[in-house]
Amino acid sequence: MTTPATSPKNETAPVAGSRETRATTTKLELRAASADGELVTASGYAALFGVETDIGCGGRVYWREKIAAAAFAKSLRENDVVALHSHNTGRVVGRMKAGTLTLREDAKGLAFENPLPDTSDGRDLNVSIERGDIAGMSFGFCTTRQEWDETVDPPTRTVLEAELYEITYTAFPAYPDTTVGLRDLENARQERSDHNKTAASMRIAARRARQAQLERGIR
Repeated sequence: MTTPATSPKNETAPVAGSRETRATTTKLELRAASADGELVTASGYAALFGVETDIGCGGRVYWREKIAAAAFAKSLRENDVVALHSHNTGRVVGRMKAGTLTLREDAKGLAFENPLPDTSDGRDLNVSIERGDIAGMSFGFCTTRQEWDETVDPPTRTVLEAELYEITYTAFPAYPDTTVGLRDLENARQERSDHNKTAASMRIAARRARQAQLERGIR
């Protein structure tokens, strides 16, 4: 991977193994999966592609972020993603390998279908989604490829590829995680600074070598 010496827009390596959560407030839908209406499937979008969102806290925006189309394609082929209630790993309501959670990418984003289980969590989700108490979805991921653009203020982060671990029904769809992204931004700036310093040193060394040749009469 190379980083342009003059452009503040570059692809960088993220902080290895660091998980983040993001959210979307697109409307969730319910549909009966049987004639008696006892089995219900929840569906909607856990993530949207190409939509810029402000990331920050306390009214301060640290950066803007968007998810690139097909960012989860590799992960969907390789990972066993689960659907959770409120980010609680003890409250699993769907799983890809079990066939109780379907995830697919389309032009809009990461779509899901989740037949809700006949459990207290499944029945509660059915009621809460229908009432509007569950306001959206979150998703947990690790960024594996990203691009930072600092030609704009605040800078823009594009998640090019990510490992997806979970989607979560949540009453508070927010973007609370900033620690990992801030470390990634600092890492990107440091990589760019190191690259520019190296390029400058090479230019200085080349000028000195040329000057030495001229002094020795070498043309």
